Amino acid sequence: MPYDVLFISCFHGFVKLNKKMDRVISMTKVRKAIIPAAGLGTRFLPATKAMPKEMLPIVDKPTIQYIVEEAVASGIEDIIIVTGKGKRAIEDHFDSAFELEHNLLEKGKLSLLEEVRKSSNVDIHYIRQKEALGLGHAVWCARNFIGNEPFAVLLGDDIVVSEVPCLRQLIQQYERVQQSVLGVKTVSPSETYRYGIIDPLHTEGRLSSVSSMVEKPPLGSAPSNLAIMGRYILTPKIFEYLEEQNVGAGGEIQLTDALQKLNHDEGISAYDFEGSRYDVGEKLGYILTTLDFALRNKELRAPVLMAIEEILMKEQMDQMLVAGGDSL
Repeated sequence: MPYDVLFISCFHGFVKLNKKMDRVISMTKVRKAIIPAAGLGTRFLPATKAMPKEMLPIVDKPTIQYIVEEAVASGIEDIIIVTGKGKRAIEDHFDSAFELEHNLLEKGKLSLLEEVRKSSNVDIHYIRQKEALGLGHAVWCARNFIGNEPFAVLLGDDIVVSEVPCLRQLIQQYERVQQSVLGVKTVSPSETYRYGIIDPLHTEGRLSSVSSMVEKPPLGSAPSNLAIMGRYILTPKIFEYLEEQNVGAGGEIQLTDALQKLNHDEGISAYDFEGSRYDVGEKLGYILTTLDFALRNKELRAPVLMAIEEILMKEQMDQMLVAGGDSL
């Protein structure tokens, strides 16, 4: 066979193999998840000077445990947490605590023992982001763990309470459309400047195809009110763009920039997931989340409501006294 004919034949064979591999990758089950947890937590200083913000409790459970539990409930088999300096407490939390467990067992506190063991019954891996170079860089740090298969990303600032776990909803959509899926939620027009906002091309029910994305658009300029809410199913091709290490807004490697390129090459869908989303990434949201979760607790609900009523009555009395003093 002539050399040029042989070359063309081999090239066509390679292209066919490549396409076949792409189909295999797109149909692979979503088994792995990345949880970026390397941020400095500056919004919660000085509390986060020596304690990771991901370990701040919502009633009696650290915020990151809610994220891990959602991933496990969604069928994720392997989790990698991207940490930074001063985050050792996260690893300790998800490790076994023999002395504590033995003490609880001896005292017959079996229900509490079960709760303590929940956090250590998960296969979790860790990698350190040596420099705070942004969310895109944090995801890129886990590339060797993910390999050549689709994966999930869950951000620790968002807790979602839903009948079907939020991530499971996105996985179901990924299995349907066979492309990357972003978790989005409808926000009021006055809040769009706080989020990455998608420009939907076509919407069918809760699912939209994405035309483009805008990171924190100026007030009144957002293309929609569908905000990206910290849950992603991504194909491994995203690592090709993150590998470029292009610096974006804030002098950081932005995941949104890589998503724009991924959308251009493969297309991306967005799913307006069902459930209540709680923002624990800033002080007011954290306080309101803690309050709402306390009201969901059967033991705490009544005393918390009573305490709120007393605070409101005292506040009203103080305002009346101030108003009375002003009228004199």
